[in-house]
Amino acid sequence: MKKIVLLACVFSVLLCRGQEFNMPLLSQYMAENPYVISPTFAGIGPYFQLRVSGLEQWVGVSNAPGTQSVSLDGRFGDVDGVGILLFNDENGNTRQYGGLLSYAHHLTLNDYRNQFLSFGISYRFTQFKIDVSKFNGDDPSVYGDKSTFNSNFDVGVLYRFESFYFSLNASNILDKSARAFADSEPVKLRNYSIYTGFKFLENPYHQLEVSLFGRYFESDGRSSTDVNVKYRKIKGDDYVWAGASVRLLNDLGFKPASFTPMIGFKRDNFYVSYGFEITLGDIIQYNVGTHLITLGVDFLYNPSSRKCTQ
Repeated sequence: MKKIVLLACVFSVLLCRGQEFNMPLLSQYMAENPYVISPTFAGIGPYFQLRVSGLEQWVGVSNAPGTQSVSLDGRFGDVDGVGILLFNDENGNTRQYGGLLSYAHHLTLNDYRNQFLSFGISYRFTQFKIDVSKFNGDDPSVYGDKSTFNSNFDVGVLYRFESFYFSLNASNILDKSARAFADSEPVKLRNYSIYTGFKFLENPYHQLEVSLFGRYFESDGRSSTDVNVKYRKIKGDDYVWAGASVRLLNDLGFKPASFTPMIGFKRDNFYVSYGFEITLGDIIQYNVGTHLITLGVDFLYNPSSRKCTQ
């Protein structure tokens, strides 16, 4: 009986997580890839940026979640950006895979003061699947593989003023048309996020960046805030960096949920970063954390004549 109850609890947790139709987002955006947060960042910079990331979550736990993603964003023309992201996420007997197709448009509000405004939109597609072949029991309702497809949209706006930036984003803005697995499934998939920070640029060889990333899920009221700090040592177009992120659970009195130290470097057009998320709380007794690895390459150098995409 205990095994049946445990299986039911695990199944419920996995179902709720998977039905969010989102790629698990830890601290990948700190690896010089804010595009994973918002389509508004697509096309900013002189290169097309390719980033490949892998997450191995809950090290030490059998059948723990694992996520792989690849993203590419860049600019065409002077003020338009495009991007694509594909991901695969597996968690026990559940799997979701899909991606984003994005477009961004960048405007200059004040050229002299480096004041810019960007708008972005993404088409999101996700396939969610439950493999019940390894389930034990005689319940006739449990048979075959259960799967559903969701098609949705993300929108965002980004404001930049000199060394300050602020983005506001909404993901999965459309309700699901139907429940695929159970009447208790949420049909509201919307989640909202803000990403804001400031770069201290007084020394051209050293840069300190402080940022916040907050997220709110409409379906159940969950929310969290990441407090981030990053230091870069710059030499020409190359740099090395080190940083850390602390994730706080807002709805639990800003209780710390994880701490993630990270390091990385860019040399010529190649980029590498590594982070290790340390899970805080009672679950730390059962796992030692999560590996985050990102590899990247910048190519097709094409500087813009407009400051808003530089």
